[in-house]
Amino acid sequence: MREHRRGRLVVRLTSEDRVLFPADGVTKGDLWDYYAAIAPVLVPHLRNRPFTMKRWREGIRGPSFFQKQAPKGMPDWIPTRRFRTYPREGGSRLVDFPLVQDELALLWMVQFHCIDMNAWYSRVDKPHRPDFVLFDLDPPDTRDGFRDAVRVAHLVRETLAELGLDSWVKTSGAGGIHVLVPIARRATFGQAHEFAERVTKLLASRHPGLVTAEWLKAKRRGVFVDYHQNGAGKTIASPYSVRPKPGAPVSAPLRWDELTEALDYRELTMPVVRKRVERHGDLFAPVLGGGQRLAPALAEMRTLSA
Repeated sequence: MREHRRGRLVVRLTSEDRVLFPADGVTKGDLWDYYAAIAPVLVPHLRNRPFTMKRWREGIRGPSFFQKQAPKGMPDWIPTRRFRTYPREGGSRLVDFPLVQDELALLWMVQFHCIDMNAWYSRVDKPHRPDFVLFDLDPPDTRDGFRDAVRVAHLVRETLAELGLDSWVKTSGAGGIHVLVPIARRATFGQAHEFAERVTKLLASRHPGLVTAEWLKAKRRGVFVDYHQNGAGKTIASPYSVRPKPGAPVSAPLRWDELTEALDYRELTMPVVRKRVERHGDLFAPVLGGGQRLAPALAEMRTLSA
């Protein structure tokens, strides 16, 4: 039986031979080994962020469900923080979110059937101040869809650079691309959303047919940039998360020069990403630094959009 210890604390893996990805033979034990190895670069991107468990008890062919409330029986050494949430069905409720502060908590999430790791954009000390603006690129389901998303990602980067902002890119692992803009924790989620919306609509006007901000799928023509993801309480699959898709692809940070139309995101699997981390370290470490001021760029976008 696999287990991980630190002092008196221990997490044990059960059902380690359970196949989670039937077409690929990837087991719960394989997932555990990957996250145990990748924890030093992954945990910093989860630490102090309310965590939402997305659980796959039967593997990727079975149903999944989201669980925000810390489950009964969770070890008391995994801390929680209480926040009010506003479900889609209306009303509000208080939720005790778990915090994944270390490798033991990460592996406990694997034991409780989490495949990918999903956390807030903000941290518990300033829950209403995001650490980054997200441009979530969702390509059309066509032969050249991902190639088009690569083109759009570079357009986003160039536009941000014109506004004086640096950005970092990763595959979503689910067919799309995430472009993150780390910011100082002074902006609100409303400002982050407005900024992403204005940049997206500017690009859509400049590149019709390639970039779209259209919410309804039936009306989309091109790569959908989902700026709506910039909202309080939203979650994103963290860097280095395994995604519940055939082949067990990983949401993999890239250098911008690696993001080419020849890239096949499906080849960024657990073994490949482990080797990349051994070679490059955490390519997304700068995202944790923040520091970029959003206000001047937002002011400029308001002028351009006026």
